[in-house]
Amino acid sequence: MRLIVVSGLAGAGKSVALNMLEDLGYYCIDNLPLGLLREVSADTLRRQGLDFDRLAIGVDSRARQTEIAEFSERIDALRSDDLDIEIIYLYADEDTILRRYSETRRKHPLSNDQRSLIDAVALDTELTQPIASKADISIDTSRLNIHQLRDIIRNRVEGSSSGELSILVQSFGFKYGLPPAVDFVFDVRCLPNPHWVPELRALTGQDAAVAEHLAAQPATHEMRDDIVRFLTRWLPDFAREDRTYITVAIGCTGGKHRSVYLAEQITEHLRRQYANVLVRHNELH
Repeated sequence: MRLIVVSGLAGAGKSVALNMLEDLGYYCIDNLPLGLLREVSADTLRRQGLDFDRLAIGVDSRARQTEIAEFSERIDALRSDDLDIEIIYLYADEDTILRRYSETRRKHPLSNDQRSLIDAVALDTELTQPIASKADISIDTSRLNIHQLRDIIRNRVEGSSSGELSILVQSFGFKYGLPPAVDFVFDVRCLPNPHWVPELRALTGQDAAVAEHLAAQPATHEMRDDIVRFLTRWLPDFAREDRTYITVAIGCTGGKHRSVYLAEQITEHLRRQYANVLVRHNELH
């Protein structure tokens, strides 16, 4: 049975990750008491009338501190029973967590009349440290939106479960900063910019007029071919090193024309070689 443990700071996106895993066919249990973690097994589930080979559980600092301290020991015991376990830890910087709670007006699970929101966030980080230190992957969600986090989770999980390399190609705008959790970044700002063509400015790289404009530029073909050549050469080496997921970012100035067009072109090429290839356009969402 495959078991994914999703943990992290309150407000960092645990619910989003669990929802994505549910969409991928995992039976999800949120806020499972850690005392019950040792009872998780395929046989236990079947005795309860639940026949699942993929399970995801969410744990956080609401568990008792003594149970969190024993988290590493519990996970090692489960792995000794031949369970396929992966631990995902989500976190964000303090300012982001505070802003998210301020915007949603939700109550932090550790805050109360004697503990402020700021103190609750600091305590949350301290309490979940034993889980964070055991994580197979830690994801900083400070600059991720919901769609980006879902794609990262799907990319990671589908690659791990299939044993094949899973690839996420994303376009972005340098004016908004580099996207997080990226393996390769390609800068295509040297290409002619459709933004300066008045009739193309409001369109995107997914529109036929922009695609035709860029396809007419010899430099666009050269850039695409060079990126494809690089990925074709090196991705198999990463796969041989047991890497299950790779994220490729294509960036232009605003993330709406050149990077979008090339991300689509590169994705089309990679799909001829790999079964799990996703494309996301960060600035179009």
